[in-house]
Amino acid sequence: MRVPALDKALGMNIYATDTAGIGGVIRCSIDDFLVEEVLVDGSVARIEKAARSEALSVSTKPQRYLLCVLVKRRWDTFVAIKNIAGHLGIDQTRIHIAGIKDAKAITAQHITIENVTMEEAEKISIKDIEVRPLGYFHDELSQFYLLGNRFKITVKAVKHSEPTIKERLAKTMLELEAAGGIPNFFGHQRFGTTRAITHQVGKAIVNGDFKEAAMLFLANPSPHEHPDSRRAREELQSNQDFARALQNFPKQLRFERLMLHHLAEIPSDFIGAFRQLPFKLQMLFVQAYQSYLFNRFLSERLANGFSLNAAEVGDYVVSVERSGLPMNKTGKLAEAGSLAEINESVKAGKMRVALPLVGFGQRLSEGEMGQIENRILEEEYVKRESFRVQEMPRISGKGELRPVVSPIRNFKLESASHDEECAKERRVRMSFMLLRGSYATMLLREIMKPRDPIAAGF
Repeated sequence: MRVPALDKALGMNIYATDTAGIGGVIRCSIDDFLVEEVLVDGSVARIEKAARSEALSVSTKPQRYLLCVLVKRRWDTFVAIKNIAGHLGIDQTRIHIAGIKDAKAITAQHITIENVTMEEAEKISIKDIEVRPLGYFHDELSQFYLLGNRFKITVKAVKHSEPTIKERLAKTMLELEAAGGIPNFFGHQRFGTTRAITHQVGKAIVNGDFKEAAMLFLANPSPHEHPDSRRAREELQSNQDFARALQNFPKQLRFERLMLHHLAEIPSDFIGAFRQLPFKLQMLFVQAYQSYLFNRFLSERLANGFSLNAAEVGDYVVSVERSGLPMNKTGKLAEAGSLAEINESVKAGKMRVALPLVGFGQRLSEGEMGQIENRILEEEYVKRESFRVQEMPRISGKGELRPVVSPIRNFKLESASHDEECAKERRVRMSFMLLRGSYATMLLREIMKPRDPIAAGF
């Protein structure tokens, strides 16, 4: 089955299912992509205001941390937090989250705000942002509290009949059920869909070429971005005049402009330029390259016919909590003598097969999968030790394990009705839940099989 060029550029060279896709487009409207966060105790951050508080144990007695539900429409999570902090007159480090949510969506999630009262939070007024204080909490929020996310998604411009849609969906879901869930690829948004260069910047950083990394980030134009941005990048690519680029780059390219401010004064200090960026963005480059390599490993596992829900000798496996979350630090290698017992645990949902996120502290798999991973690293001209970034130690990639599959919970086809805007087309509504770290677009990728992920809204 044909895989789009963009997917291949991000390491996703294959599908896990053979059923033809339903096609269509996501995110035609902001209301087509709804995300509600679920915490480990079952608390749900609802988009619609609930009649009663559904949250962790909160108190009305003032404490250090105020727990709130943040509902946002078409806002990047970090930009939303920065604006909330500005409205409150506090540093944004005093606002904590459990997980990052989609920017091209309506999302609801929990946040804690340090040393702020309920009355102060209730006065926050920012367009398309709502902060609902729930009560005071004993701890700052972190990923530790996050179970996953519930999704309600509408796919529009589907050109097939209702019976065909239902048949293809049913077959795809049966195939995924047999595989144990969706292949746990890192989705397009990890790399930047309209300008998928984050992992390339990361590779240049890992290789110690900070000039190449900076020019990729600043001056590598994409046909899918705004013409003003594209022209500014093309000119910088041609003349490498950072002072002039600072005048030309649109204001919305705020991260690029941070680097250009520095390079306009010290044109040769590319490491210093990267240090102007928010620390989480600095880390994202190396992490994106780790994600790309993981995607390549997983693609090759599928292409070579290895199972996603059965271990081979030399594969890593990780234990699974009662909640269903994998314990990635419990990884061990499957050996011939223990393989049958391990696969019984995998079948029972107590373990999952895992692949390495390459880093200086994470060894590769052994056996046949290990040979594949070593070959890919040789093709990339990179070594595990390279992820120890001497020039910027804080963004070094230690590595860890990541399960090859993510279970799908409570999938439901809500409807496959005529589209009011085009009678010849249908809109397909579906709902499901995924555990943290998994991408809804990776399930949609298997269901839709888009020929052009950008045109399809990915």
